[in-house]
Amino acid sequence: MVHDKASGKINDCGKYCGQPANGPTISFSSFRQSFTSNVNYLKRRFSSGDLSSECEDGDAHIDPYAKPPPVTSQPQGPPPPPPSQSNTSGDLSLNLRPGSKTTSAPSSPAKSRESLLQRVQSLTGQARDQGASILGAAVSSATRVTSVVSGRHLSLLVIDDQNTDWSKYFRGKRIGDYEIKVEQAEFRELTITANSDGANVSMAVYRAGTRVGRSFRPDFLLVRQNLRDAGEDNKKLLLALKLGGVPSINNLNAVYNFQDKPWVFGHLVQLQRRLGKDNFPLIDQTFYPDNTEMITAPRFPVVLKIGHAHGGLGKVKVDNVNDFQDMASVVAVAKTYCTVEPYIDSKYDMHVQKIGNNYKAFMRKSISGCWKTNTGSAMLEQISMPERYKLWIDEVSDLFGGLDICALEVVVSKDGKEFIIEVNDSALTLLGDSQEEDRRHIADLVASRMQAICRPRTPPNEEPVPPPVGPRGILSSISSLTHSETPPPSASDHPSLSSIGRRDSQASQSSTISSAPSTGRLPDPPPRPFQRQGSQQSSVAEDAEDTMKNLRKTFAGIFGDM
Repeated sequence: MVHDKASGKINDCGKYCGQPANGPTISFSSFRQSFTSNVNYLKRRFSSGDLSSECEDGDAHIDPYAKPPPVTSQPQGPPPPPPSQSNTSGDLSLNLRPGSKTTSAPSSPAKSRESLLQRVQSLTGQARDQGASILGAAVSSATRVTSVVSGRHLSLLVIDDQNTDWSKYFRGKRIGDYEIKVEQAEFRELTITANSDGANVSMAVYRAGTRVGRSFRPDFLLVRQNLRDAGEDNKKLLLALKLGGVPSINNLNAVYNFQDKPWVFGHLVQLQRRLGKDNFPLIDQTFYPDNTEMITAPRFPVVLKIGHAHGGLGKVKVDNVNDFQDMASVVAVAKTYCTVEPYIDSKYDMHVQKIGNNYKAFMRKSISGCWKTNTGSAMLEQISMPERYKLWIDEVSDLFGGLDICALEVVVSKDGKEFIIEVNDSALTLLGDSQEEDRRHIADLVASRMQAICRPRTPPNEEPVPPPVGPRGILSSISSLTHSETPPPSASDHPSLSSIGRRDSQASQSSTISSAPSTGRLPDPPPRPFQRQGSQQSSVAEDAEDTMKNLRKTFAGIFGDM
């Protein structure tokens, strides 16, 4: 048996294998201690979030979670060999950091990148939240500006169908400092109440399949629809507009007078009596209040018109007395009046219109074979305005207090005789390729009349409009607040109304910017311009001071951790 002095153990293999050669020896106790210590180091190394560098001081704190090296009950052997012997003998202890009593956790490149990315993401999230708050404040401020600006307009009610969008013809037109806001609807879509202060209009219209309801007070009215037609009577709405004192084109008195065609024709008869039959060739007409007097007509064929209608409705050509009696029974059922005119075998008919000071004449020839020249297919041609036509339309435009928009319908027989059959008001039909031009003439006429008649209900400077706040406006406001050194005005000064409005607007804008990142709430509405001078100046100073404090806190919170 061979006794090993280095380990204190007996090596029994000597008798079988001979004496061992001089080679490296393994200390299992030191290997186990070194292995346990280094495994704990590796665990701490890959789980630590510490970003300290390996160049730090060697006195690193001991990890409280590290387990102490195990205590063995084996007898102590001789002291370990010196370092030179250990190096030469190839000791397998995993001493990764020689000369260090404790194991510190150096920074891992992967863990450092991960921690840095987490911090960058945190800062990015804070900046995103700040930007969202500022953007929300800007949007709410812009919404408030829009609501304020929307009050600086004059409302124009256009009564017409949806085939024509009248808002585009008034785009850009202004009455002083006020824009013209167009509200368009038909008579059947309106509900109007009125008193001595004005008329209140409620409308329910359909836009792209969606029902839209609005209420407003009109400042002017453009009537492009007949007040009465077959099965429609909107007289009650006209009465409300008249009671509310709403100015219009044509004037409400003229619109009221055009409710019944026999009434208008009676005024044309008076013109003929004054001007003469040659200068004003009006067609002959017979009026029947009901069917009881309808026995026979002066001559045949005749055109019988039942009640008040437009577009060729209620018009019948009667060739003999038997047909005339049949039509009398229809009038009895309709319970209304009728008129009878001689039938004119027409060559063509003329449409003479006047819009303000603009005159036009159109010749219309039917190609569908229908005796009603205003229905079916027809050939249309604009001709020069003869002087006699201009005389006729000028005389007609003076009826009922003045017709700004009107038209005459003239039938020309095959022998060249002309007959005036009716007159239309502002609800006339626009013809030809010049319809866009005619609509612009109407818009210009309405704008000029509103300029002369309409007056804003409140002065423009009563409520100042704050400037729109966008992303650039916010940044410029922040820079102006941080570099501003202008002291607040003293209480003895008496600034003008415009300066008060500007100061209130600036204070409101500053409050909006400062409160957006801190609370995230919508900003309060801007203060009213009419306040006491002392309280207003103190509120401006307090708002500026609070703004600077909030800005310092905000920027310190964003950039302080970097």
